[in-house]
Amino acid sequence: MEAYPKDLEELELNFSSEEACRDYLASLRWPSGFLCPVCGHGESWRLADGLLKCKKCSRKTSVISGTIFEGTRKPLAIWFRAIWWVTSQNNGASALGLMRVLGLGSYKTAWTWLHKLRRAMVRPGRDKLAGTVQVDETFIGGEKPGKRGRGAEGKSLVLIVAQENGKAVGRVRLVKIPDASSKSLEAAIRETVVPGTQVKTDGWKGYNGLGALGYDHKDVRESEDVGANLLPLCHRVASLLKRWLGGTHQGAVSHEHLAYYLDEYTFRFNRRTSRSRGMLFYRLLQNAVALEPVRFKEITLSVRGRNHKI
Repeated sequence: MEAYPKDLEELELNFSSEEACRDYLASLRWPSGFLCPVCGHGESWRLADGLLKCKKCSRKTSVISGTIFEGTRKPLAIWFRAIWWVTSQNNGASALGLMRVLGLGSYKTAWTWLHKLRRAMVRPGRDKLAGTVQVDETFIGGEKPGKRGRGAEGKSLVLIVAQENGKAVGRVRLVKIPDASSKSLEAAIRETVVPGTQVKTDGWKGYNGLGALGYDHKDVRESEDVGANLLPLCHRVASLLKRWLGGTHQGAVSHEHLAYYLDEYTFRFNRRTSRSRGMLFYRLLQNAVALEPVRFKEITLSVRGRNHKI
């Protein structure tokens, strides 16, 4: 049974203590009951410090070990408030906004938390898109003329997969790709689209092999230039994505972190019609306990500095 707070008042009422937060995380991490990570036994004692001690092998386990919360020095109640705030922002969350709302004394802490949560916005093994989809690429970092994969130095290429829902956009997938070669395009499409799906593209030769991969491939234009788009759903998503990056994040996104911002945008876009913020809170926490720990050094490892923002 999916239990979650319906509003901020319920959040504060139900998750004001560390014990309540740990119990909730335990129910998400082990929905069928505790399982010892060492011996697989299902019974444990709860110790005074909140750890779970296996009744068979005596291994002590923390409910946050092996999750994005591992090693945190902040109370879980603050993490819960952060996740509620992040999922409540229709236009995305900024580190400065999170720092102010939670009263965090460090911008670095807020920035790190947001990057950890972005990594949790993609559910492991999430469903692939089916039905009919439109597929196209867009450059992030500004428009530049030229053939696909050319004349785009300093910019990132993103593949947009938009599911048709009548004339509206259904679900989307956004994948950062190294180039517009058939190898890169096919790998991204296989990762995001179910074989047998009708895939609409333009006439770029990189899509020519989709039929052999089991897709119902349909060309909708002959031009290979990046410009006027006859794939309206992809065009709409690209426009909204760039507006979001330039507005909420004011373009201050490094190329190295772009994939995680794409995950955040996808999470928000695909749930844009949801009326239950509590459900979004639940889903993000559910993903968070299934995600391995991410350290600050790992997040910043490949970042090259302020001159390389998009």
